[in-house]
Amino acid sequence: MPNPQEPTVDFINIAIVVVYLLAMLAFGWWGKSRTKNNSDFLVAGRRLGPMLYTGTMAAVVLGGASTVGGVGLGYKFGLSGMWLVVAIGSGVLLLSLLFAGTIQRLKIYTVSQMLSLRYGQRATQTSGIVMLAYTLMLCATSTGAYATIFVVLFGWERWLAIAVGGAIVLVYSTIGGMWSITLADQVQFIIKTVGIFFLMLPFALNAAGGFDGIRARVDASFFQLDGIGLQTIITYFVVYTLGLLIGQDIWQRVFTAKTPKVARWGGTTAGLYCILYGIAGALIGLAARVALPNIDVKSLGKDVVYAEVATHILPIGIGGLVMAAAVAAMMSTASGALIAAATVARADVVPFVASWFGKTVTTDDSTNPEHDVKANRYWVLGLGVLAVLISMAAQDVVVALTIAYDILVGGLLVAILGGLVWKRGTGIAAAWSMAVGSVLTLALLIAYATGAIPSEDGVYANEPIYYGLGASLLVYIVLSLLTRPTEPAVREAWDRRVAGATTEELPLDAHPVATH
Repeated sequence: MPNPQEPTVDFINIAIVVVYLLAMLAFGWWGKSRTKNNSDFLVAGRRLGPMLYTGTMAAVVLGGASTVGGVGLGYKFGLSGMWLVVAIGSGVLLLSLLFAGTIQRLKIYTVSQMLSLRYGQRATQTSGIVMLAYTLMLCATSTGAYATIFVVLFGWERWLAIAVGGAIVLVYSTIGGMWSITLADQVQFIIKTVGIFFLMLPFALNAAGGFDGIRARVDASFFQLDGIGLQTIITYFVVYTLGLLIGQDIWQRVFTAKTPKVARWGGTTAGLYCILYGIAGALIGLAARVALPNIDVKSLGKDVVYAEVATHILPIGIGGLVMAAAVAAMMSTASGALIAAATVARADVVPFVASWFGKTVTTDDSTNPEHDVKANRYWVLGLGVLAVLISMAAQDVVVALTIAYDILVGGLLVAILGGLVWKRGTGIAAAWSMAVGSVLTLALLIAYATGAIPSEDGVYANEPIYYGLGASLLVYIVLSLLTRPTEPAVREAWDRRVAGATTEELPLDAHPVATH
């Protein structure tokens, strides 16, 4: 017999999610009142204190893969399902403890600007093209992910769910920029915290009979830390930990910190939070393995476990809050990737492409800040629409994101981190390092995807990143030692910024080059 409570449960869950979505739109208007210039729109005026910074950093890195995917991995592999999110948290920790203070002091807008400042080479602007592809695909992937929640809740067609969800993210991101996204992230951070730690985890453990009940009903391998496979764990750390060290979406959050101390310790707190989040997600999935043993993850996929827990274990209404937590996780990642894509496109890619034709494009209008903010809004809107269309058209944008992530790490990691830690690194070495690493990684990805190099993993194989990284590192070291050191004037300007002696922001379109 049908459950007479079912319509009520569905209505309450839907109502909670709808209220959350309306709140997101309200944040857009709040952010607009605080947005007066480029700095406000793109990096929240570089004024975020510890609480706002910690919340926004944790929100942007903990997306659908961390929230919905983490629970699914726990259901399939047990406690070792935590490693995906632990790798993400480790990336935030390393970035915060080792580099965040330096990055904050640079007073820049993009990763490519850092390369230009450090090396004085215009060729390093090619990094902007890779970064744009990465952020755009990340936005499209997140858009498609939260649309799946709307399909379940509202019974919509996939294209309609993507259009509505994408429109909401577009509105609050376009109107208020980083200030709107920051406030939305705080609410999303709270919802995710309550949903995962205070609702799903205790209810799931209780339904499974606690840890004693779980141990009695699952194989001991579900409590092994390497149950998911050592190779998989290594891959998570190579791709996600290293990728987080250099991603524009993450750096742009670092740029919002009020001081280097906030960037360092607020980020460290966010990283530790992420690790606890990963452990909680794995435990929820493990408990669901006992409480809901008949979920058909083979045909439905592991990501369905999250929704099953929300609808079958949690009390009436609480499931809606948990579903809102999933939407919050995906929207925070999508909005962060969107504004990062717009920043890179306007500051790096357009001026670089224009230089091919001997033209100079000025994207910073300090004489008319309101006009400049309006231009940024157009970029966010245009790229947001493009991301929505990509998400609608592509059957599997995860493949495109995988390729972009692999090139990001295999091609750009060495030049970026090398510039931060090795004084002898040169611009020529950085440019060739990026070129060799990116081309080799892409070539191997194509070879694995087409079967030219046999592999069960295909485009998801790990070898392209390893070989790309190795070649990039070798080229960077050898050419740095064989070429002239960085121009003294460039090096002096870089050292002043790293020391915090220069307090003025670099203009949005500025890419300093060496003078001879």
